Formats: sequence, C-alpha cells, structure tokens
Amino acid sequence: MAYRIEAILTGRAVSFRGEEKSAIAKQPAPGPVSVGAMGLEGDEQADRVHHGGTHMAVHHYPLDHYDGWRAELDSHPLLAAPGAFGENISTLGLTEADVLIGDRYRLGSALVEVSQGRQPCWKIDHKFGAKGITASVLKSGRCGWYYRVLEPGVVTAGDSFVLEAAGHKGWSIARVFALMFHKGADRSELAELAALDALSPEWRERAMAKVG
Repeated sequence: MAYRIEAILTGRAVSFRGEEKSAIAKQPAPGPVSVGAMGLEGDEQADRVHHGGTHMAVHHYPLDHYDGWRAELDSHPLLAAPGAFGENISTLGLTEADVLIGDRYRLGSALVEVSQGRQPCWKIDHKFGAKGITASVLKSGRCGWYYRVLEPGVVTAGDSFVLEAAGHKGWSIARVFALMFHKGADRSELAELAALDALSPEWRERAMAKVG
C-alpha cells in the first residue's frame, strides 16, 4: 500500500517558555531532505532525553486527525496546515489503528521502522495556548508515532510512502499506547509487549516495569 507524503517538516530549537527551548514549531521543508540515523537534516530536538535519538529519529502524525482537532479546538489557526503537533511527516490514510510496531516503510529512498508511539507533553498545550490538549491526546490515543532509520536516504514532500514489511501482528500503535498509558492494563499483555524486539528499548523497559 502506498500513501502520499503531504509534508516533510523540520524545525530548530528556539526559546519557547522562558529559558526553555523547543523545536516543536516545525515548518515545511522546501525541497529534498536527507534522512539519517538521527532524523531529518535541519531538524533539532531541544530535549534529547525525551525526544530524538536513534529510536525516536522521525515523528509521524496523521493529517487524518486534524478535522477532529479543528472541531474540538474551534478551528485553531495552527490546524490550518501540517506541523501543529511537531511532526516531521504528514500523511492521509494511516492512523494509530493501522500502524504496527516494527512496520517498515520506504520514506523516499530511506527505510524506516516503527519503534514506539509518541508520548505527549506540556509543550503541545503551550504551543496551542490552551489547556487540556495533552490530556485529550492521552485519552483519545491520537498520539502519532516514531521511526528509527534503517537505511539513510532522501525524501521530498509528494513522494510515495510505501509499506515494505509488516511488523508485529496485532501490535498496533493504538493498542500499545493504550497499554502504556491507560490504567488497568493487563499484565500478561504488558509482558508480551515488553518482549517485542522492534519496540524501542525505553518503552520495553517501561512496559516491563508496569508488569511489576
């Protein structure tokens, strides 16, 4: 199955709240962008503890969710174009229910692999200037997801985004996110989750910690 890449977005870390910095304000890249082990050329992460690194190199957020957010947030101007949630990739047709941990996609000429969901933080609320958006992401599971880069390459908006190999059957981002962040998760499912080799090491450790 092939999808169209609606936008490729990058951003630099800038002052965001007082002395804190963030690169959540992504802008569309005007041309081809190199994709390497640490992400897109020209993209930065201010908080390298919670963002970035080899297992969170590229962030994908479905453009499919924007209509719902516009209804919820009274057509906030940030929702007029991709990038509102700090994503690097924007597509239509793929959501958390469709994407599996370990799915491998051809991103332009690069090959990427789904590693984990995206845990929202306060910066989303701050960017929108509204409270409760982060909580809504957690409740609804409209989280987006991250990739590790298996093969470097180059990507441009308008390129095809093609599934080359399916990941762990039954382990969608939607299911994983619910287990990680909703109360009352089944411990046996969490143990299975922690054993997935394509899940990022951080989320494997956190899943195992929840098993107790």
